[in-house]
Amino acid sequence: MAMVVHQDSDKVIYQKKAYTKTSIASLTKLMTAMVIIDSGINLQEKVKISKLDIDRLKWTGSRIPIGTKLSRFQLLSISLMSSDNRAASALSRSYPGGKRAFIKAMNVKALKLGMHNSRFEDPTGLDKRNISTARDLVRMARAAYQYPLIRELSTNPKGNVKIGKRKRLLGFSNTNSLVRKGQWNIGLSKTGFIREAGRCLLMQTIINKEPVIIVLLDSYGKYTRIADAKRIRKWMETNINQSRASTQFKNIIMQPS
Repeated sequence: MAMVVHQDSDKVIYQKKAYTKTSIASLTKLMTAMVIIDSGINLQEKVKISKLDIDRLKWTGSRIPIGTKLSRFQLLSISLMSSDNRAASALSRSYPGGKRAFIKAMNVKALKLGMHNSRFEDPTGLDKRNISTARDLVRMARAAYQYPLIRELSTNPKGNVKIGKRKRLLGFSNTNSLVRKGQWNIGLSKTGFIREAGRCLLMQTIINKEPVIIVLLDSYGKYTRIADAKRIRKWMETNINQSRASTQFKNIIMQPS
């Protein structure tokens, strides 16, 4: 499942099963970030990581120790850049009304954005019931791009926070290798993976001096989503007439969806 569109005109450059519902893994965290920012809550206020933030669905780990206090700004950064699940969970718990109210707000936001084939059940993306389509995720990407803070944090190659009484420095890297290597002009980025969703990639980038949104879902290999993105760019850079995309581009993306 995939979709590539011109960001400004919404012209479809490529699509493959773009209206098929699927789990979206940590692409969810873009919605989490938007809901937090929309709330107007103090981003400098510190939130304590608790046992409630431990992943009991997939039993993924986290480098953030239980008991750590970080600002919401730091939690947003870690959540968007390195896709940390404890960070996203803590953000949702700190929302007015708690996690349940937060998830409700996520779904209200989705409807406002026209994401009628999407549903959110948790703020991290670990829950396989977080579902969407490539078409809906293009809408989410376009909306998330309107938040300067989300653009900044999601495209940071790396960062660090100080934790504990001794202020130990804990470093984090972006989960998108294209961001880390700095060879692309990327304005928004998020990756995701759980078994039910496969490997996912959402990006806003500039190709041929044009802003493009790329959504790739359900890649079967660790590096397939990145290879597909590279194939997309190469094709667009060598084919100026994008109106021929539907016939010439169908074999560019190799993932089975």
